Amino acid sequence: MWKEAEGKEIRALARRFLEEAKGVLPEYEAKEAFPWPLVRRMAELGFFGVFVPEGLGGAGLDFWAYLALLEEMGGYGSLRSILSVQQSLVLTPLLTYGTEAQKARYVPPLARGEVLGAFCLTEPEAGSDAASLRTRAHWDGEGYVLEGQKTFISHGNVAEVFLVFAKTDPEKGAKGITAFLVERKDGVKSTPLKGKLGLRAADTGMVFLDRVWVPKDRVLGEEGMGFRIALSTLDTGRISLAAGSVGISQKALEIALAHVEERKQFGKPLAGFQLVQATLAEMKADLEASRLLTYQAAAKKLSGRRYTLEASLAKLFASEAANRNAYRAIQLLGGYGFFEEYEAARLYRDARVATLYEGTNEIQKLIIGAELTGLRAFS
Repeated sequence: MWKEAEGKEIRALARRFLEEAKGVLPEYEAKEAFPWPLVRRMAELGFFGVFVPEGLGGAGLDFWAYLALLEEMGGYGSLRSILSVQQSLVLTPLLTYGTEAQKARYVPPLARGEVLGAFCLTEPEAGSDAASLRTRAHWDGEGYVLEGQKTFISHGNVAEVFLVFAKTDPEKGAKGITAFLVERKDGVKSTPLKGKLGLRAADTGMVFLDRVWVPKDRVLGEEGMGFRIALSTLDTGRISLAAGSVGISQKALEIALAHVEERKQFGKPLAGFQLVQATLAEMKADLEASRLLTYQAAAKKLSGRRYTLEASLAKLFASEAANRNAYRAIQLLGGYGFFEEYEAARLYRDARVATLYEGTNEIQKLIIGAELTGLRAFS
């Protein structure tokens, strides 16, 4: 069903990279600074275009290798986020819906990590209800004029390419949304959003479009296809987020195991206590269930069949399990777990957002319910 063997090489490469990175990443986290040297190193290793064809600047590997990379990087949420945004949210829709000219222009530099991209859907008044977005795109006879703002945008301040969703026909609601490829040099402005609970070395910002003009050939897909593009992209994004959540669960278990095997209380290692072993068993069960749900979603995607249900199931369970395992790791470490030095605290902070983005877990439950019943719940 899944091809775990194909990911062995990239897993090993990721582990070697993380040995280099983990000593310097805390500096960037503490300062909420974007880790450009680490990003450049990931680009050198080919991490930004894992499943992109070699002819378009990528590594030419498969989706399983990409998931293997995200699992390994999952324990370092800021770095995993940077890779996921680039590939799941920007390169995936470009490869799926882009014209040959669009692919030739944008895919190679994105796949090589020479430039970063951003997925611009969320707005101050449009989060879970994405169809209510207010950004507008007006046809002026030669191109489109975009006006509006986006918020909570990953890579908002470091991206050069923006996939922007705007309404070209407000009367049509969701069917009047169009996707545009916009470049920073077109006049895109941004401002950082600081003070995040987790993912502190990953960039987040607000993006402003003040009469930004783009030519007609920058429409991704066709006019009115934007909402469909957004939803299909988020399905893939949810699988990648689930894989990253698997990585959090795995790292939490590794940290907890190392501690309880070394730490002694009442004359014996913590690992010998029944309640400790019960907690470890729960962590392992959550980890493996998350992994299997993620792989099931990936297999369905690669079969060419609709995989919305499987993607939402994987995202819902794996993100919740990551939060449970990060919590359990801190409990097993006791007071040590409360300090950044022992990594469990960072895992706990990073895990929290996994239940919020790519569609909140409440929205995932509604999607799953609708898939099961064929009825959409409105309240």
